Amino acid sequence: MVNRKLIRPSLTEVKEQFVPRPHAAPQSGPAARKKPAPPDQTAAENFYYVKQMQARTPVALQLTDGEVLRGIVEWYDRDCIKLTRVGSPNLLIYKHCIKYVYKEGSEFSQGGANGQ
Repeated sequence: MVNRKLIRPSLTEVKEQFVPRPHAAPQSGPAARKKPAPPDQTAAENFYYVKQMQARTPVALQLTDGEVLRGIVEWYDRDCIKLTRVGSPNLLIYKHCIKYVYKEGSEFSQGGANGQ
């Protein structure tokens, strides 16, 4: 049987090797462990509208009162969408009145791929 000796550095040696980071300010309390808040706005909405505008995709807008408007998104801004329609007047719709938007003729408007 081999007799092995445990080599363990003393606590003072470990403290001497530890160098505190100069840019890390000491923080205390629960605020130090909190994750930062997510951004207020992502580019997902902008990406979606630009893609639909460039492709001139027919869309349907379901309003909060249940009415469905169909047309093509011509432009949008922070508060409104301009919907261009054939055979009907073009509309400027406030975004807060829109319940959801979907591509016209897609299977998602029918409740899924199998129509349920």
